[in-house]
Amino acid sequence: MNELIEISGLTKAYDERNIAVNNINLVLPRGKIIGLLGPNGSGKTTLIKMINGLLTPTRGSIRINGQPVGVETKARVAYLPDRTYLTESMKINEILDYFCDFYADFSREQAIGMMQSLRIDPLSKLKTLSKGNREKVQLILVMSRSADLYVLDEPIAGVDPAARDYILRTIINHYNPQASVLISTHLIGDIEQVLDEVIFMRYGYLVLYTSVNNIREQHGKSVDAYFREVFAC
Repeated sequence: MNELIEISGLTKAYDERNIAVNNINLVLPRGKIIGLLGPNGSGKTTLIKMINGLLTPTRGSIRINGQPVGVETKARVAYLPDRTYLTESMKINEILDYFCDFYADFSREQAIGMMQSLRIDPLSKLKTLSKGNREKVQLILVMSRSADLYVLDEPIAGVDPAARDYILRTIINHYNPQASVLISTHLIGDIEQVLDEVIFMRYGYLVLYTSVNNIREQHGKSVDAYFREVFAC
């Protein structure tokens, strides 16, 4: 079975006038890096939170590996939120201990190897690192899991170009090839080089789901240029 995520009639309404995700139907395959793209307020983060079981749909369903979102799927999804989620007073080796205890698929050896390549001392506290290195540590922790789905919410926001390059290389080189990566970002030009497919959302609706190659071949444009054209109004 090549389908990894099956989304059917998915809706999240906070009230009658505030519908964050509106009747989305979508099937995402394995082995792809997929960009989740859209302007502010398009419903991207709400969709991500429902995939991760942090929000409950108003209607519709999400299945991952054929299972409804729940305990089983949470164990197979590696999630990087758009805000720091680690206690910055903790030492990195303490955070590694936490991940080893919490995630059966976490590779401490892989995480330490990646941190050593950056000369990040596991005995240092997270708060002593630069912003770029803190972002790298959080990504390393997520990508050191052997998950079926990696969900990354704005992984390159607010870091310098060198840090962005490292983060993109890490995503490409360290995810399970039978898994998929779902990346939400506003920095399309910086990340489209690694994308296989893209999802466009607007006002909670699915606008487009296609491959990057289709955009380039059919429209003769980069993903960034085509995105700007679609959302110009």
